[in-house]
Amino acid sequence: MEQLEFFDIPSPCIRVCEVDEKGYCRGCMRNRDERLRWLKMSSAEKIHVIQLCRMRYRRKMAKKHAAGHLDKHNSESPQRDLFE
Repeated sequence: MEQLEFFDIPSPCIRVCEVDEKGYCRGCMRNRDERLRWLKMSSAEKIHVIQLCRMRYRRKMAKKHAAGHLDKHNSESPQRDLFE
């Protein structure tokens, strides 16, 4: 059974609309389709996309950390709480 959502899930967009080499937005980690369809998605779909974004962000940070490229600027995301 799906839990009722009383409030709409806000977009994870932080107005950093640049695409990385894999096609994900550098600000919110959504792909093009996820960004375009956001307003038409159900709450369950939005939650799923946010979970995917968290995984993408963690994988990206782990890769940078392993390569030794992690610095304070890159680790401080404006949406740090979204990805933790």
